[in-house]
Amino acid sequence: MTTLASVLGVTSVAGLATGLGALPVFFRDRVTHRIYDAALGLAAGLMVAASVFGLVIPGMEEGTLRAVMTGVLFGGFALLGGNYLVPHLHAEYREWFAEGGATEDDVAGMEAPADDPVAEDAPRSDDPVAEDAPRSDDPVAEDAPRSEDPEAGPAASAGGLIDERESSLRKAILIGGAITLHNAPEGLAIGVAFASGLEEVALLLAVVIGLQNVPDGFAFAVPMAETGMSNLRVIWYTTLSGVVPQVVASLFGFSLVGLSAGLFPISSGFAAGAMLAVVFRELIPSSHGHGHADAATGAFLFGFVLLVVVDAVIVV
Repeated sequence: MTTLASVLGVTSVAGLATGLGALPVFFRDRVTHRIYDAALGLAAGLMVAASVFGLVIPGMEEGTLRAVMTGVLFGGFALLGGNYLVPHLHAEYREWFAEGGATEDDVAGMEAPADDPVAEDAPRSDDPVAEDAPRSDDPVAEDAPRSEDPEAGPAASAGGLIDERESSLRKAILIGGAITLHNAPEGLAIGVAFASGLEEVALLLAVVIGLQNVPDGFAFAVPMAETGMSNLRVIWYTTLSGVVPQVVASLFGFSLVGLSAGLFPISSGFAAGAMLAVVFRELIPSSHGHGHADAATGAFLFGFVLLVVVDAVIVV
């Protein structure tokens, strides 16, 4: 018989995989878009197969089609509704970390506002003074004295560094909130499966979710590292973002279904719907925006087939 301690242990291991995703911060420049998009595609394929064969079908075997499909709809729309509560910057941060710096949106945000007196005083293209200003190929300009102020350069550089770190921290907070939101239904799925006596399915879900947590952890860790935080602290906070919500949700699902076995069909459908919403709302779009859609799609198919084969072997 499955105990609360075993549910806690299995879910914690799956959540710890989020911390593994933070390890590449030590050499993040080597992680290419192709690798990252393929990892997202693989995770998406695994999660789709796990949702269908690990949650929907067992739920229909234990209950009615209506109950399971109702749960799927509620779970999917609950996740979509949560997206409005936690602002997402997925397309922005994925492009941002891959380029190793600020995106065009970040650069636009750093430009001087329209009411900035400094910007207003800057010479415009129709300013005759600006037109008469010496150009780079003007010998007079080459002989013009240069500024010898030693504080001008460092001060500007420090200001830019602070802006970049604040932008990175903001991204890390938003991404962390998004990952926490996504991890909750995944933990719920593990708890529901355990409570229904489907230990093999629960373990399979834990493996799949753990694999999916790795790219999520990397996406969270990179902007955290750009804030100047130490790598060890980045790994620690990234791990917590995966472990805490999944453990809490799994314990809730285990306790809820444990009180009434009749709740399993709708609970399994809810977890499946939320996981499917994560896949088609987040993972797949994020893996198709950098010119590596074929690699992501191939990885998706491989992940789907792999999960189906593993599930068939476990059942036999």
